[in-house]
Amino acid sequence: MADNLNKTELVAAVAAASGQSQATVSSVVDAFFATISETVAKGGKVTIPGWLAAERSETAARTGRNPQTGEEISIPAGHRVKLTAGSKLKAAVK
Repeated sequence: MADNLNKTELVAAVAAASGQSQATVSSVVDAFFATISETVAKGGKVTIPGWLAAERSETAARTGRNPQTGEEISIPAGHRVKLTAGSKLKAAVK
């Protein structure tokens, strides 16, 4: 079974590999995700060639069902985040 990695463990691993303090790495990771969030929220696309692409996608309004009652409900149009794995990330999984 694969090992899982949470944010604290990721920060510790990057800090050990780079020789930086965990506080420095943690602030960089926070800034990294904040920048991605802001860009995608504005409708932009973030691309890290070979690794990851993140963009906002539109969803159409549709009719759904309440799973408890079976009653039809109206689901409004909205936005979702689309993440796409790059070639290097895909190759690492094979």
